[in-house]
Amino acid sequence: MMNKPKAWFEEIQKNVSELIARSPAADIERNVKGFMGQAFNRMDLVTREEFDIQVDLLTRALARIDALEKQAQVFELRLSALESDGK
Repeated sequence: MMNKPKAWFEEIQKNVSELIARSPAADIERNVKGFMGQAFNRMDLVTREEFDIQVDLLTRALARIDALEKQAQVFELRLSALESDGK
């Protein structure tokens, strides 16, 4: 006897799921998802992975620029010292 209520409940669940899948709400959801997908594609958005890669590249580039600026300062000081010794 316990199987009958369970089977009845599962049948109701199945029928409700099928009804929702065929309802106008499901069509609206599919249409909205399609529309939003097209809109996002036209916006030239990047994925999170692509963004993270660019952030990493920029971080490394900024670190390299900082190192090169410090190296240039050292060279400028050396040049300055050489010029003042030669006078």
